[in-house]
Amino acid sequence: MSPTFRLGVREAFGAHTIAMAATFLAFGAAVRAAGFGLAWGLVSSGAVYGMAGQMVLLGAAPGAGAAAVMGAVVANARFLPMAAALAPLVRGRLAPLVLPFIAITPWAAAMRRLPDLPETGRAAWFVGFGLVSWTTGLAVTAAGYGIAGFIPAPVLAILLLVNPLYFALLIAAGAARGGPWRPALGGALAAPLALLLPAGVPPAWGLLGAALVGGTAAFLLRRRG
Repeated sequence: MSPTFRLGVREAFGAHTIAMAATFLAFGAAVRAAGFGLAWGLVSSGAVYGMAGQMVLLGAAPGAGAAAVMGAVVANARFLPMAAALAPLVRGRLAPLVLPFIAITPWAAAMRRLPDLPETGRAAWFVGFGLVSWTTGLAVTAAGYGIAGFIPAPVLAILLLVNPLYFALLIAAGAARGGPWRPALGGALAAPLALLLPAGVPPAWGLLGAALVGGTAAFLLRRRG
């Protein structure tokens, strides 16, 4: 294991991982409440590895099949621009190993940390960080499944929102320090558009549509400014 891999492993343990763990804990409990087995929850956390997509699968009607899968893919479509933004920072023979671990927690940490690391060690750092985050998601999903009967439903709902709220606070703090505020504002203002979806349209399309409208508006405002 390279020094940067070990550094990534160490730096994966922090507030970001605690926030992520809270969400996966609630997901594990929700899986059991929905009547699915532990194996279903672990495969979802391990293979989908994106809470929006996982919740789409969990909430799909029985027999939805391809429609549920498509909804999960759309919900996690945000990973594509995240990977595109990360690609210039990560090069070398370990770069392909980065892809399975791209999710909001390791990606956000990487975008802040990688520019300060030597280019040759960035991929190893991300793999170390991402491996810890991914393993934590699996372990906490199993833990949530096991204690499902002991957590009240309102607490589960709050836990599901811990990770998004954590990153919302990070974005707000970055904007207060002079960082880009237009994308955050555009996304927040466009979010209610998800409530205007016609009947029968998967909710995941609302997430994608709000991001597209809000992001485009932020881009145009920046060009005008």
